[in-house]
Amino acid sequence: MTELFHKCGGYRRLDSYTIASIIQLATLSFCRRFLNRTNDPCGRQVDQMTQAARSGVKNLVEGSERMKASLSTAINLMDVGRASLCELRDDYTTWLMDHDQAPWRQSSPEAQAVFGVRLAPADYGDDINHDACVRILTERKRFAPWLEADDSCVVSNALLILINRTVNMMDKQLEKMGVQFREEGGFHERLTAVRAEARREQHQPVPEDAPVCPKCGEPMRLRHGASGDFWGCTAYPGCKGTREVRP
Repeated sequence: MTELFHKCGGYRRLDSYTIASIIQLATLSFCRRFLNRTNDPCGRQVDQMTQAARSGVKNLVEGSERMKASLSTAINLMDVGRASLCELRDDYTTWLMDHDQAPWRQSSPEAQAVFGVRLAPADYGDDINHDACVRILTERKRFAPWLEADDSCVVSNALLILINRTVNMMDKQLEKMGVQFREEGGFHERLTAVRAEARREQHQPVPEDAPVCPKCGEPMRLRHGASGDFWGCTAYPGCKGTREVRP
């Protein structure tokens, strides 16, 4: 995959987005079914878990939307989403231990059954938003034997596996984004680099043999543009006079 986010559909085509959305929906269901006035009298646990699940999805979405404008911002948002899912993972782990259970071993039959459910490829038409939601709902049903179980510990264990899978995917995305940031940067980073270069050029000494500006008569300074080198007026931006660099 040469691009981090597919041009047609963007983040909606990512498996990480699909599973993160399933996690959010399953967390909403978990809180409605298993948290109540007795074990969460102030509703704080509900707030924390639902907000962490929401943050995992929303920061992934916003990070993808910021890719072209600022890769550094996109990376920060993706990292926040990842951290939120890790926080949610701790909540489910605590729930299990509060019920005198440890998470399933990865090698256990129960865990292997959940691991064995792989997502079908995204098959979207022209209505990306509709098709992406249908995919999330369809894929969620494949995890229903665990996510809709009456035993809260079964649900918690399944969600731990899904959270770990999503975090691993986001780690790979962050690694790719880091490489792209080092090599290219986003629009904001490139714009900053251009401005920095312009400031450096503005403070360079004017060569003795520099031509004068055809518009205002001020001396000119050698500058670098997308089409190559050129002479630019030292009175820029007040004067935008230019001359070609002749061999």
